[in-house]
Amino acid sequence: MGAGHAHPLHLDHDSLVHRLPPQVKIAAVLLYTIIVVVTPRDEFLAFAGYALLIVVVTAIARVPAGWLAKRATIELPFVLLAVALPFAGHGERVTWLGMSLSVDGLYGAWNIFAKGTLGVLASLLLAATTTARDLLLGLDRLRCPRVFTQIATFMLRYMDILAEDARRMRVARLSRGYDPRFLWQVKAFAVSVGALFLRAFERGERVYLAMLSRGYTGRLPAAEGGGATTAQWATSAALPIAAACIGVAAVLR
Repeated sequence: MGAGHAHPLHLDHDSLVHRLPPQVKIAAVLLYTIIVVVTPRDEFLAFAGYALLIVVVTAIARVPAGWLAKRATIELPFVLLAVALPFAGHGERVTWLGMSLSVDGLYGAWNIFAKGTLGVLASLLLAATTTARDLLLGLDRLRCPRVFTQIATFMLRYMDILAEDARRMRVARLSRGYDPRFLWQVKAFAVSVGALFLRAFERGERVYLAMLSRGYTGRLPAAEGGGATTAQWATSAALPIAAACIGVAAVLR
C-alpha cells in the first residue's frame, strides 16, 4: 500500500489499542457507532454508559483527554444547529428562564449532541491509534471495494506533494506583490488553484502511464500477512458488545 505516512491525528504511543490490527478496530468503531445511532434518544442512561466506554478506551489507549476534547470541537457547527432546534421546534412547549422551548426540539438537540459527540470521539480514538496507511490496509482487509482504497492510497501518497506545490506557488505570488488582504487579488489566487489542478492532473497521468509500463492491471498488490487472531477480534469486540448490552438493558428496564 505504499510507504508509511503520518497524519496529525495519530498519536505514536504503545498501548493495547495501538497494537490491534486496523481491521478489528474499524469494525469495532463501526458497530459501536451503529449501536449509538439506533438507541432511542430518550435513553439517557444508555448514553451515559456509552460515554463511560469511551473514557475506558481512552485510558487504555493512553490518549490525553485534552487532546481528544480539543479535536472534538470539529462538531461545533452541528452543536450550533442543535442549539437552534428548541427555539424553532413545534408542538408542546416548556418555559425555562423566560424562554419558550419546544419539547420535541429539546429532544432533537440532545439527540444530535449526544450521538454526534460519541461518534466523533470514537472516530478520533480510531484515528489516534491507527495510522492513515493502516486505516487503508484495514479497509482493504475488510473487503472494502478496491477502487475506493486505491483512490485513497494515491491521495494519501501525493497529498504532501500537492501541499508543497501549493506552498511554493504561494511564496512565488507573495514575492511578486500578491497581497491576500485585498479583494482584487482573488484572480491571482484563482489562477493558482487552476494551475495546481493542472499540475496534479498531469502528474496523475504520468504516474498512471508509469504504472502501466510496470504491469499495473487495475489492482495494487495485496499486503502480505496482517490477519487478526481470534483473541484480537475478541478484544476489539468488547466495545460493541458492551455497548449493545448497555443499550438493551436501558430499553428493557
